[in-house]
Amino acid sequence: MIVVATEDFEVYHGVVNELRDRGVAFTTIEPGDEWPEGADVAVIAAGESVEIPDGVDVVQADPDAPRRAVEAVISALRGGDGRTVIGIDPGERPGVAILHGDMVVAAFQVPAAEVGEIVREEVEDAVDPVVRIGDGARLVGARLIDDIQSVPVELVDETGTTPYLGSGARGMGDVLAAVNIARLDGEEIESRTIEPTAGELQKIKDRSREESDTNRAISERLARQVATGALTVEEALAEHDSDTATDESTGDVDDPDHEEHETADGSG
Repeated sequence: MIVVATEDFEVYHGVVNELRDRGVAFTTIEPGDEWPEGADVAVIAAGESVEIPDGVDVVQADPDAPRRAVEAVISALRGGDGRTVIGIDPGERPGVAILHGDMVVAAFQVPAAEVGEIVREEVEDAVDPVVRIGDGARLVGARLIDDIQSVPVELVDETGTTPYLGSGARGMGDVLAAVNIARLDGEEIESRTIEPTAGELQKIKDRSREESDTNRAISERLARQVATGALTVEEALAEHDSDTATDESTGDVDDPDHEEHETADGSG
């Protein structure tokens, strides 16, 4: 049984709403009231002094982080080790799963640029956290690893982690893969240096053409900077347009397909 016992208005409403949203049964009492039989976990406000019976676990809730308190409560009830494990299935919109022990407590699918901030928020004050990231989508994965600081990162063989998706489950594959990745041991890694292949660079150039207002692809030099995370596609397009405008104003315009237009004797 979960017992919410606090005089802190913000903590009370934050925790109660989180518990209700998750469909978790609980009861509430005023501090100083008689405790119900069978109480397992008590939720109080951080720094609050409440007399709690022996044998009842205590979770102190921050009014600004009720979800984290509820996750700790659920972990305590499940008897898990409470370790925070974050699984990431890399891609342009990675799947991210947050586990406390064996319990999935949160899941996200966001642009790759937002993953680092999610990780930082989820591991704050966590006990012995670890991030496990799949070894696919090499270029995005390498950027994510570089963006995650001060947390151990493990590279996981993601073969077979994406499950079969039945009717109604479309769009859930990346998140479910992230859950499976979180549950696999990997090799601890601090960084991952990737040399983009010609195919990977071409995909970036094709994407830039699709996003360009003028239907022009960025150069290989800019595509390489996108691949390494130095530029976003949008930034590379802006630089490409700026370079093109400068070349046109000076009359120094290169034809990227010029070599293909030449004849065998070198004439145009």
